[in-house]
Amino acid sequence: MSEALGITFEENERAGIITLDRPDRLNALTKEMFEALSAQYSAWSPAAHIYGVVMQSTHPKVFCSGGDLKVLQKWGEQGALDEIRDFYRAAYQHVWRLEKFFRPNLPLIDGLCLGGGVGISLFGTHCIAGENYGLAMPQVGIGFLPDAGGTFFLSRLPHHMGLYLALTGKIIGRADAYRLKLVSHCIPAAHFHVIVDAARDNHPIDKLLDGLHRDPGEGQLARLTPIINRIFGADSVEEILDLLDAEDGPQAEFAHATAAEIRKKSPTSLKIAFQQMRRGKDLDLADALRLEYRLTQKVIASPDYREGVDARIVGKGRDAAWQPDSLSKVDDEAINRLFDEPADHELYLEDLTPGL
Repeated sequence: MSEALGITFEENERAGIITLDRPDRLNALTKEMFEALSAQYSAWSPAAHIYGVVMQSTHPKVFCSGGDLKVLQKWGEQGALDEIRDFYRAAYQHVWRLEKFFRPNLPLIDGLCLGGGVGISLFGTHCIAGENYGLAMPQVGIGFLPDAGGTFFLSRLPHHMGLYLALTGKIIGRADAYRLKLVSHCIPAAHFHVIVDAARDNHPIDKLLDGLHRDPGEGQLARLTPIINRIFGADSVEEILDLLDAEDGPQAEFAHATAAEIRKKSPTSLKIAFQQMRRGKDLDLADALRLEYRLTQKVIASPDYREGVDARIVGKGRDAAWQPDSLSKVDDEAINRLFDEPADHELYLEDLTPGL
């Protein structure tokens, strides 16, 4: 596979090796990269000589920053909604491809893993975190929605942690991710080469990973679980913010900072994410991906999506001017229609039988 694509594939004895190699773009994912990933997993799935797949990054601090917002911003300026739609279709189809891949899948993450980067690493048999691992789903901050399977996996996290992560875009470390079962093993990055060697040599991987795993400790969210569970169990985003504002106990500083962070996000996206977490609990992954694609068709045509991506890329992180600019101005019935009414384009997912 051409290095110009920003991703390479190779076979090293019994291992398939995937290397994310766009360091100048923080390994941001393009449609072509998603399509190449799906094609390679499809080729390796029935290949008897491949024991497992290792995914790694050449960037010292970033595993994958998610979708390539620079490309999406350009398409937004051009009004090229079909291209944006195809980008998300390729992303969600790959999540499904990975979910159905039955061989050991071993992403080695020792840096930031955001948005779509979570989608290419979370689903599969294993997920290995080094010391510098960091996960976030920050999409509401660009006027979008927690996607790439976020409807499914975030809604299933305990103590309303999924809603907390969806509304805040909070980056969590490996200790919290391990406690939330978002990673399977915590292994020093200095030992990642042992995992590669094991896959290459057809060595049974589970016993090896269990032996290399080191308990990462309690994590930052453990002491915050009671307040997150109490406040983010509220019946609306508005009520969550009211409760955060009113907090005057030992966690008041955390609560007020959290409220301030949420208020930076798109009010419309916040309402969409809230509904995703409510509805996602009753959806399997396939239906969650179909829902996300239906929502995507409508959201990418909204002013908030273009404004959010533009603010991040052209404005280099400037505050976005959301439309509407407050939760009170968001039409709740319109949000429900986003979920309930069909879109012009729906997501087709292959009925993938393991090994085929």
